[in-house]
Amino acid sequence: MKVLIVDDEQHVREGIRLLGEWEAQGIKEIYEATNGEEAIAMIEEYRPEIIFSDMKMPKKDGIQLLEWIKENQPTSKTIVVTGYDDYHYMRKAIHFGSSDYLLKPVDPDALNQTLENAVKEWKKEEAERRKETNSYQLLNEMKPVYRDRMLTRLFANDHLKENLYEELGFQPSGKYVAAVVKINEQVMIEFGRDLAYFTTLNVINEILKAEDIGIGFRYLAQRGQIVIIFWNQFEQLEKHLATIYKALKEAMDFACPIAIGHQVDEISQLMDSYRQATEVMLSHNLLDKKEIRVYSRVNEAEGALPTLMAHASSIELAVQAGEVSAFEGVIDEVTSEFSQNHFMSLRQLFHLEREYQVICNQWMKKYRLPFTPPDDIEREADLFLDRNGQFCLEEYVNRKKREISLFLKSIKRHTQLEKGNIIYEIEQYLQANFDRDVKLQEIADQFYLSREYISRKFKQEFNENISDYIVKYRIRKAKSLLKNDQLKIYEIASMVGYQDDKYFRKVFKKVEGITPNEYRLGLK
Repeated sequence: MKVLIVDDEQHVREGIRLLGEWEAQGIKEIYEATNGEEAIAMIEEYRPEIIFSDMKMPKKDGIQLLEWIKENQPTSKTIVVTGYDDYHYMRKAIHFGSSDYLLKPVDPDALNQTLENAVKEWKKEEAERRKETNSYQLLNEMKPVYRDRMLTRLFANDHLKENLYEELGFQPSGKYVAAVVKINEQVMIEFGRDLAYFTTLNVINEILKAEDIGIGFRYLAQRGQIVIIFWNQFEQLEKHLATIYKALKEAMDFACPIAIGHQVDEISQLMDSYRQATEVMLSHNLLDKKEIRVYSRVNEAEGALPTLMAHASSIELAVQAGEVSAFEGVIDEVTSEFSQNHFMSLRQLFHLEREYQVICNQWMKKYRLPFTPPDDIEREADLFLDRNGQFCLEEYVNRKKREISLFLKSIKRHTQLEKGNIIYEIEQYLQANFDRDVKLQEIADQFYLSREYISRKFKQEFNENISDYIVKYRIRKAKSLLKNDQLKIYEIASMVGYQDDKYFRKVFKKVEGITPNEYRLGLK
């Protein structure tokens, strides 16, 4: 521990230093200051636990110092030492939290008793501060990152230490049920990811805590999922989940469907209950208008998964036709089953979307077109769910028609470009050999085309003949090289294909209207 003695009289400071039983109180460092200003500087540097202070001092007096200590170093214990037995000073000392009040000349017994009391009080308060700090840090770690990490580990059959269950708010029991809450991607976009998780968990755990029936946490192994572990009141789960569903809908104005797994007897079996809940979630009907989307069993009406691969030949004919109308028959055939039965599950939708992406990739590769599949099919599908959790099939189909239309337009452009590609290859050849004299016959031999055809097509594409194109390209390169002051004009001329630097200067001025030197000066 450290002590600071503040007094403008040296003999008072020396007296306190000599009379105090410092070692007995665990005090190893003693500092001195002659006024309030010096004291503040020393407090900021050394952070003493105990401060003795006079009241009447130059620059900053004891009252001003005590006021500063209360604001900036409130954990220190202060002891006022003064020669003025004045109620005004005593009242101020008490107001600013001083531990005690000593009169000069200081009595040794009174000094050491006051010192002992101050040290004891400081140690007691420090222990409480550390306890509160540790609890606060643990709480912050647990909410939400620590708790989510630990409960995700628990799901992976990783047994936790006994004391952690209580800290996490998890109650070991004889039976458990897992439920899955799905957070819509649109909620993530509208609220932001962190706020979406925070809001969802707050709503869920407030309801669960009131009944002491379970705990919700963010399942880190799966994006957009909150998992609830129940350990009590199993017969009323659907009722409690309906309450949670309605509370989430009210809080975020978005439906968050919930699926329930089967009951298990051990913590190690929680993953089985979770998998069952996931199956229930994947099989529920996205097209129904259910008011409360809480599901407790696999939907038997799900039926077989759709397949686009069965329509491969029809799709190929439609691509060859090059019109989106040719696709309409295929699209109608695929979607008619969903429309007629008024049933589409998440599993069916994901499977349909995956096949669609595979087919897109195949055709894009065939035509050498760029293709970037979505990072997460589930996130893409979420964008077609309305605020009540119902899938907008018509909007989804129209989106696919627009994508197909853009694809067909890209194919047409690609076909046209492919015919003109040879001229662009010639352009690249000219750029790669701009620093030498490339003859038209050399180009004709290189690309197996007649000189007349090359000249005509080049002029059509670039609105200038090959010789003018090369001159402009050389001058553009020269302008870039002129930025380097270390290069001479004749060196630059040679680098861009002119052996005669005078001719280079003449050509440069004709193209740019100024000489190379004038251009270089203009850069400065």
